[in-house]
Amino acid sequence: MTAITEFRHQSPAPEYDHPREERRLEGNPKRTTWNHFTNAGGEVSAGIWSCEKGSWRIAFAPNKDEYFYVLEGRCRVIDEQGYAAEAGPGDALVIPGGFKGIFEVVEPVRKHYVIVERAD
Repeated sequence: MTAITEFRHQSPAPEYDHPREERRLEGNPKRTTWNHFTNAGGEVSAGIWSCEKGSWRIAFAPNKDEYFYVLEGRCRVIDEQGYAAEAGPGDALVIPGGFKGIFEVVEPVRKHYVIVERAD
């Protein structure tokens, strides 16, 4: 049987990490992920992510897209051409597959995320 995932009724264990050293630009921000859902094939995951202030380079695989909705704080995603998309509470962004640029946390941020990784 397939069940609906209700974030408010779950308490997944947090996972902690930091940007890899070779990608860091500013600070060494601690990132915390509460993954609430992963489908059976592992192609889709969803949860809550938070991060301290800092910035690092990102490079998405061509088959990986991320949608996120900012709950609190402020972040900026900057592409290789210098275009910056800023998001604060109530804003949503999609980072498409193949994207390369910078992820900057301007104020400690907390967001809902959905990641889709398509089979090659």
